[in-house]
Amino acid sequence: MKANGEIEQAANGHPAPRPQVDLHLHTTASDGRLAPSRLIDQVAGTALKVVAITDHDTTGGLAEAFAQAARYPHLRLIPGIELSAESSGSEVHLLGYFIDIHDADFQVRLARMREWRVDAARRTVEKLATLGVHVAWDRVQELANGVVGRPHVARAMMEAGYIKSIQEAFERYLGDNGVARVPREKLTALDALELVHSLGGAAVVAHPRTVAEVDRVVAELAQAGLDGIEVYAEKYMPDQRAQYHGMARKHGLLECGGSDYHANGNESEVIPGAPGALGPPLEIPEQLEARARRRAEGRRERKLSL
Repeated sequence: MKANGEIEQAANGHPAPRPQVDLHLHTTASDGRLAPSRLIDQVAGTALKVVAITDHDTTGGLAEAFAQAARYPHLRLIPGIELSAESSGSEVHLLGYFIDIHDADFQVRLARMREWRVDAARRTVEKLATLGVHVAWDRVQELANGVVGRPHVARAMMEAGYIKSIQEAFERYLGDNGVARVPREKLTALDALELVHSLGGAAVVAHPRTVAEVDRVVAELAQAGLDGIEVYAEKYMPDQRAQYHGMARKHGLLECGGSDYHANGNESEVIPGAPGALGPPLEIPEQLEARARRRAEGRRERKLSL
């Protein structure tokens, strides 16, 4: 199955159509550079028909995004989130789609997860200072304007002249093997999966290329009801895409994906001016919704039986 936006020549020699689906977008509610309304304006001017905003550990940008999306009848916005988790030491990001964002208990848990992020970011700034890299914690918070994370620390470092790019900050200081890396408390991957399902949503492993022991992690989550895995993304080489396609077939998972767009304008975002460099087929959101709908119906039935 080809991605709906894969750039190649059609049989008649003309370029294939631009992508119609992008299920992985970020806004200023977490570590993106565009406000939710600006992001919606941007994607509305592309060929995209279905998009999902999946900010890190927050749904704070969705109200603004939905209000703006109402101006574009041709565009469908899916409520989403990207949850930070881990499995036996392997960091795992789990995308949740069609979740009940108004669930009060869910929002309490997200608030706690954001507190973990703040604590880790503050300790990162303190650790950087011991290495001679001095950035102001107040400036990191100003740059965040939402859920604080390592990219905001990186931007503060770049402003202060310590590094030339966010990528350099992660390679030298903030990445998993960086000298200033400070681990933070996270949900287990199984707990994150259960949380998404409890909210009547569908769960997908994000950017599996970043998951250590990815075969073990995906197998474990698939056994617990995982719905999909990101197969289509702009950073994947053909052999990686083939690997994740094989995982999806082996475990009966939906082949999802998106640009992981942050509007950073760096080389890792294939088309700096527009999200959606590569996305899954148009039927994937429908299949995700069908799975989520079944869970939502089961959730309502359980509530009625209490």
